[in-house]
Amino acid sequence: MNEIASPPKQKRTSVGDIVDYLYREITSLRLLPGTRISETDVAERFGVSRQPVRDAFRRLETMDLILVRPKKATEVKKFSARAIEKSRFVRAAVEASALREASKYCDKAGSYQLDACIAMQHKALAEMDARGFAKLDYEFHEAICDIGRVPYAFEVIQVEKAKVDRLCMLGLSKEQRMPELIADHEAIANAIKAHDGDAAVAAGMRHLSRLDETIAAIRISSAAYFDENDG
Repeated sequence: MNEIASPPKQKRTSVGDIVDYLYREITSLRLLPGTRISETDVAERFGVSRQPVRDAFRRLETMDLILVRPKKATEVKKFSARAIEKSRFVRAAVEASALREASKYCDKAGSYQLDACIAMQHKALAEMDARGFAKLDYEFHEAICDIGRVPYAFEVIQVEKAKVDRLCMLGLSKEQRMPELIADHEAIANAIKAHDGDAAVAAGMRHLSRLDETIAAIRISSAAYFDENDG
């Protein structure tokens, strides 16, 4: 699990390809927190020089996914309680604003878009398609931002959501959480369609708070994956 698998063969590799590949490896926990990543090894596996790997590492570092230290091994960044708290705060603030805007501007097309998202989530649940549901989960929150005419807000939500999703992969499986998440999404969608911003925000914040106990439990059960100097 802790080794970097060989990427699919391709004619040309860009910095973006390396970033995307390592991003998937890290966020799926195929590369666990604390795992060392060799610049040379990545370069060899992709058949590139070390420069594009360095550039990719810098991008991943700005995403708060790896720790690059001079003259020391680069490693997958461990979880930080402070960073998680910050991430939840930022996402809640941005999402609350997006929910109010969506409630203000939701029209028939927006209502249809939300209903379609929920329908696809029920289909994923019936098929127990956890991977497909994870993608649909992101698409639902993106739809809210589109309806609210703040598509740029999803860029922030996506980044902050990914940080917590990586952590929660150590806890309850997506299969176990799907019914609860769908119920939350339905409550959010119904409030938006009713143009009730307060109800939409309340449902959205309730949705975010469901992970509090899960995160606390994971911090105990998987303490080795947390930064011990984080406090």
